[in-house]
Amino acid sequence: MSRRLGALLAAFATAAGLTVLLPASTASAADCAAPWSASSVYWGGNTASYDGRNWQAKWWTQNERPGAAAVWADQGSCGSGTPDPDPTDPPAPSGFVVSEAQFNQMFPNRNPFYTYSGLKAALSAYPAFATTGGATVSRQEAAAFLANVSHETGGLVHIVEQNTANYPHYCDATQPYGCPAGQAAYYGRGPIQLSWNFNYKAAGDALGIDLLNNPHRVEREAAVAWKTALWYWNTQNGPGTMTAHHAMVTGAGFGQTIRSINGALECDGRNPAQVQSRVTKYQQFTQILGVAPGANLYC
Repeated sequence: MSRRLGALLAAFATAAGLTVLLPASTASAADCAAPWSASSVYWGGNTASYDGRNWQAKWWTQNERPGAAAVWADQGSCGSGTPDPDPTDPPAPSGFVVSEAQFNQMFPNRNPFYTYSGLKAALSAYPAFATTGGATVSRQEAAAFLANVSHETGGLVHIVEQNTANYPHYCDATQPYGCPAGQAAYYGRGPIQLSWNFNYKAAGDALGIDLLNNPHRVEREAAVAWKTALWYWNTQNGPGTMTAHHAMVTGAGFGQTIRSINGALECDGRNPAQVQSRVTKYQQFTQILGVAPGANLYC
């Protein structure tokens, strides 16, 4: 491929929002090429590593997994020969499809408040989460949840809503239970930024925690914070037509999780940049978990 043609192809793909890897020589058996990415574009001659082996693309390809598509030619084992995570593998030894090492890789700059142990402790509240539909679907759901969480919190950095001017507006005083913790006490907190007195009431009732009177527990106890996020994910349609959990286990796709969380402000062309941010993060996390992202990524 000429340098000029390569540059033109790269410019075209960049404009289309794609990652392009220009042809490179096949890595030796002792060295692994860059890990295969479902979101990257590969041209004939490109190499990628997957499942402890190097693979070479025969022609243009995207989202076709090495070893499962004829487009890839096996170039032999590489590195230590240790396979990458396979989507048919059983859950990690922790009992969750995301290992602590993978969690740390996803959130390298996270706030220490958002602990892996807190997330693990919260999982018992919704046992169907990331355990339904087999290993592939379980990994996809975990990646989808954590991608949306990452978007909502700036990479698990923010524990509470940053715009304090909104704080007094999240109390619906017409509810029979009012706002016992104070007019400005129900601002966004936690991985999916739980807000409004009626949501604190509903989440607390479902979880067996008095969050209406003690909303601050969501920003002080990691397991409680994670449980509120899982409550929303598994039980609330939000502005969508289904829960995010239902979207992932039925094949409706990642785009419907966006709609359930913030569709009124982002979907149907309202804010494509925010949607793309969520999709990109989901693609990154599915790559870490060694699983294809599936279809219907946008809303």
